[in-house]
Amino acid sequence: MSLKHPVVAVTGSSGAGTSTVKRAFEHIFFREKINPVILEGDSFHRYERGPMKEAMQEAEKNGNKHFSHFGEDANLFDKLEALFKNYGATGTGQKRYYLHSQPEADEHNARLGTSKKPGEFTPWEDIPSGSDLLFYEGLHGLVKTDKCNAAQHVDLGIGVVPIVNLEWIQKIHRDNAERGYSAEVIVDTILRRMPDYVHYITPQFSLTDINFQRVSTVDTSNPFITRDIPTPDESLIVIRFKKPEKFGIDFPFLLNMIHNSFMSRRNTIVVPGGKMSMAMEIILTPIIHDMIEKSKKAR
Repeated sequence: MSLKHPVVAVTGSSGAGTSTVKRAFEHIFFREKINPVILEGDSFHRYERGPMKEAMQEAEKNGNKHFSHFGEDANLFDKLEALFKNYGATGTGQKRYYLHSQPEADEHNARLGTSKKPGEFTPWEDIPSGSDLLFYEGLHGLVKTDKCNAAQHVDLGIGVVPIVNLEWIQKIHRDNAERGYSAEVIVDTILRRMPDYVHYITPQFSLTDINFQRVSTVDTSNPFITRDIPTPDESLIVIRFKKPEKFGIDFPFLLNMIHNSFMSRRNTIVVPGGKMSMAMEIILTPIIHDMIEKSKKAR
């Protein structure tokens, strides 16, 4: 961990909704005039799109039907840990981008003078000095294995953890609408990833400082036939603080500010689903503000 150059990591599974937390942070960065380094977890996958398909086929030939983006063999956990550590010490390091679409490829090709295609990585490049913090959003922000421990270098870890059935509903709808995948293909992906989900994704949520867990109040017992994603008004958000005293969390203040919220445990507050973004900004703004003030004094 670093006082001078903080590292913030938002971690969650595919379809969990980490983009909602990312937007909340973007609003905070804008209001507080913070200059962050934005880091996407996809940048630390080991393979580009084509080679990943080949690696999956090769793994299956060798009897491994569970090779996935969730696991250690398909990612560069050592590089992620090294970047967190190096940024915390120096405020610099190297990053790259995974190009999801043609517009992203066009943007970075124009910036770098390259000719990369969707599904490929941009070259590694130096992070400019002078940023206020590093912000990671992806699958493995607090990953910890026998070989690496990225979590130890994170100053603020956020988990986005809908209940599993809701997570699957969101993933099925997103992958179908945005990527054109059939329900059968999506279910096959979920099944293939399950061992890595258990061993690499889930354990991170015991290391996070704050977890935001969305719980639906409608029936999601069979996520594979559900036609609609539960709306925010059909949900509750369970917010768990690992150590409330670490960030000076004022629960009476939060209960007063967020209408219809309530405490379910001494370190857990529950808020209406429609107030998720509001709750995130109320909770996270003073934490980030304090983190930046301390970093400025330390520098």
